[in-house]
Amino acid sequence: MFDAERFLLRIQDFAVLYGLKILVAIFLLIIGLWLIRRITDFTYRLMTRKNVDPSLRPFLKNILHIVLLVMLIMVVIAQVGLEITSFIALLGSAGLAVGLALQGSLSNFAGGVLILTVKPFRVGDFIEAQGQKGTVSVINIFNTVINTEDNKTVYLPNGPLASSVVVNYDVENNRRLDVTYTVDAAVPMTKIREVLMRVITTDERILTDPEPSVGVEKLAGQTMTLSLKVWVQRGNYRYQQVSESLNEKVKEAFEREHIDLK
Repeated sequence: MFDAERFLLRIQDFAVLYGLKILVAIFLLIIGLWLIRRITDFTYRLMTRKNVDPSLRPFLKNILHIVLLVMLIMVVIAQVGLEITSFIALLGSAGLAVGLALQGSLSNFAGGVLILTVKPFRVGDFIEAQGQKGTVSVINIFNTVINTEDNKTVYLPNGPLASSVVVNYDVENNRRLDVTYTVDAAVPMTKIREVLMRVITTDERILTDPEPSVGVEKLAGQTMTLSLKVWVQRGNYRYQQVSESLNEKVKEAFEREHIDLK
């Protein structure tokens, strides 16, 4: 038969034995979470002041947050009265199971570590990878965030990114811009070269060293395709501003000289 009085006494004994510990554990958890947020924010600001590589800042901040959170959970569990060794064994078993279930995420984590170690790109670099082009804004633990030229945000998993071909457009200071024009093959090359060089000198963004060059890329019947190669600083190469301006000026110059573009 159910003894209500005895049951209530057991509840009272449990409350006396564990109630204070649970309250203290909850208090420690709240204070700990607040401290973790303050510590990670302070660490991020300190890394900013110390000019730590912007690629490393969010990654290290996330790692620090995870480590401090695990330590806090262990302190809270110890305060309640549970055995830490049992918790660690349980955490290890759970970690193995989760690891097997989340192999892709672990691959992304390893890819993130590899990217930050090898540094094929940094925050602020303009890259092309996984069929996407954009400026790297953040390198997280599991993914890299880029902003495309048309202002889209793309998240690239670090695992495939670390093992795929990555084109970094911002490693070298200067970039070569190749433009082609098809004209009548009867037009003398000396005249075409003179016109193109005159156009090039009007644009201060085009470098004189290395020198621009003009050559015949292809002959086809009554037409020839010219290849114009000029060098610009990497900042001016983006967004096709130089090439668009150059095309407009070449078209106007050819029209003045009665050279028809095919």
